[in-house]
Amino acid sequence: MAASVDTVLKLSLAAGALLAGGGVGYYFGVFLPAQAIHETVESGTQRQAAAIDRSADIERARRAEQQQREAARERYQACVGAAQTTYSARWTAACRAQHDRQEAAYEDCADDLFSTREGCARKYPVEPEHGCALPLSISNRLVSDRDAARSQCLGEMQGGAVPDDGETWGAAAG
Repeated sequence: MAASVDTVLKLSLAAGALLAGGGVGYYFGVFLPAQAIHETVESGTQRQAAAIDRSADIERARRAEQQQREAARERYQACVGAAQTTYSARWTAACRAQHDRQEAAYEDCADDLFSTREGCARKYPVEPEHGCALPLSISNRLVSDRDAARSQCLGEMQGGAVPDDGETWGAAAG
């Protein structure tokens, strides 16, 4: 019986060693490589997600910059449009004032008993109320005011600086 207990003990030890070796083999041969693969896939997924996030951030920043450029362009166009409108209104007002002065001079001449209407028309020609030819000094001043306003628009678009109230072209125009 001692021989059979010895054999059972030897077989039990061999089976225990085999099971322990199998467990260690499974751990090092199957579990750890699978864990490494899982971690590699996980880190790759995280890197991809981070790259996608960076790409999305870059795209959002590009769109925001594009919108800022478009808004600046629209502000510039509005500013230049306002400068042109002010210029046109001032030109029309100067033509109207010139027309009124010329018409008053013509009427004064025509009311004189010693003058004829034809003579007064030659002596005091009346320019049209709209689209007239202004004296050079007035037209140069209006053009330079408009150009200064346009330059201010460009400066505001490029530098983003808003001028003081004393520097605005609207204050000089009015």
